[in-house]
Amino acid sequence: MNDRYDAGAAGYGADQYELVGYDEYGQPVYRQVPAQQQAQQHYDPYAQQQGYGYDPYATGRQQPVPPYDPYGTGQQPPVTSYDSYETYDPYGQTATSGQQPRVAEQTAYIPQQARPADPGQRQEQARGASGPGDGRDGNDGHHDRDYRTEQFAFVEEPDQDSEDVIDWLAFTENRTERREEAKRRARSRLVALVVVLALVAAGGVGYLWYAGKLPGLSSPEDSKGGTTSSAAQKRDVIVVHLHDTKKGGTSTALLVDNATTQQGTTVLLPNALGLSGDDGTTTLAKSVDDDGSSGTREALDTVLGTSIQGTWRLDTPYLQNLVDLVGNVEVDTDADVPDPAAKKKGEAPLVSKGEGQTLSGKMAVAYATYRAPGEDQNAQLERFGQVMHGVLRKLSSDPQAATTTVQTLAQILDPSLTDKDLGTFLAKLSDLAKSGDYKTAVLPVQTDGTLSAQAGAGVVKDILGGTAKSPDQDAAVRVSVQNASGVKDNTEKARVVLLNGGFTFLEGGAASGARPSSEVTYADAADKENATEVAKTLGLPESAVAEGDVSANANVSVVLGQDYEPAPAG
Repeated sequence: MNDRYDAGAAGYGADQYELVGYDEYGQPVYRQVPAQQQAQQHYDPYAQQQGYGYDPYATGRQQPVPPYDPYGTGQQPPVTSYDSYETYDPYGQTATSGQQPRVAEQTAYIPQQARPADPGQRQEQARGASGPGDGRDGNDGHHDRDYRTEQFAFVEEPDQDSEDVIDWLAFTENRTERREEAKRRARSRLVALVVVLALVAAGGVGYLWYAGKLPGLSSPEDSKGGTTSSAAQKRDVIVVHLHDTKKGGTSTALLVDNATTQQGTTVLLPNALGLSGDDGTTTLAKSVDDDGSSGTREALDTVLGTSIQGTWRLDTPYLQNLVDLVGNVEVDTDADVPDPAAKKKGEAPLVSKGEGQTLSGKMAVAYATYRAPGEDQNAQLERFGQVMHGVLRKLSSDPQAATTTVQTLAQILDPSLTDKDLGTFLAKLSDLAKSGDYKTAVLPVQTDGTLSAQAGAGVVKDILGGTAKSPDQDAAVRVSVQNASGVKDNTEKARVVLLNGGFTFLEGGAASGARPSSEVTYADAADKENATEVAKTLGLPESAVAEGDVSANANVSVVLGQDYEPAPAG
């Protein structure tokens, strides 16, 4: 970019200027050259090359060549122009004489102030033209000046509205970002909700499938409580034997915790239930007395097709202490129970009949073991079940607290069941009893000790998840023997004879009084031949065989009379 104040233009004015630097905007800064230096710099080496009459401004007229000043005085004789051309004056003053007046030396202007430029100079700067004497080639009038980086500076002019604009942009950007963030959070919450609902639905379907309640996937047998769905359920079962230490006899029940269906049940087992023992078929009551806890537990597993984890022997004194520890029980009693310690008849009963009766330990034992004259044993079993249900409702549902209660009883438990195991098990049942998910059921047993079809379909399959399997009907004939001969040893002698003959011996106890003749009875006509064979084995006449009642769980019943003569020991 050319400047009218360029040093090369000194030959066209009275004063000369020299370049001293550049300001912060890249504009050249000049100062006036002293007079002595002007005389030395007035020589133009290009003047000779330009030739006489050279018109640097292309006016169409020739200018006379200024005379040579060999002494460098800085003075020039006046030159007469052929036209009205005025000598170049850098300050815009037209020369009126041949000698230019001397001007005081000027220093460089303030960099922040731009030197004023005339219209010609601005025009030359716009088109990139240079004046004569600026170091360009005089023939073509164009050249490329070498510019330095410091000649250019780009200044950001402050704008009074810039901060407002920035604030507005920041506000707009922040609001947009907040909207986008809100949308992202909403999408994230929606995705999380969908995932949770999917997991809940999957868990529900999985539970229904596991419980066999999923529609379309359960077979008709499963929906009716068949073996398939019942067998897949997880159960914990223990057997409890209540021993009456004063009157004798036992009562047996199964405590069942179904973890799959969250259902607790007490299954009452009649003493007449037939079990298979080492000596053949026997009853539950006799098995508890003779075979003990282990043998009875295994026999029950065989008959019911279940798996019993342990045996809890609960004598009546421990039941009394247990009720007292839990703080009494409430039972809907179905009978008045007389006080065993009463000395006179007609005294107030120990337990009164009615709903919501509060029973202490002593009262609970009396009610659980009470059997009125002529009552079936199942009536007494149901009272025992009521007391057990009441105990479970009052027992703590915390496993540790329930274990402490069991330890406080100071029982000697069966090796199959520890204090901690029993306490944890009872705590689970207590929780079910308090929530109303607990019931009591009696196992239906026929007069012969076998399980009915109702028992197999209802209690055994649905509650115990097993398969009813009564003693093998094709096994040896079961013979019940009652001794009415007056000789105690005749029972053992008859047992040995029958076992040697291939029969199953069932002890019928001793009669209240002696009878003169023996009897052999059968209830089913199909057992008539078996009854005749039993009479021959015992050495009794065939006339002793008759149709009649038989003992529970027996095919043939025998009453040994005074006419019975055991075979001599050989």
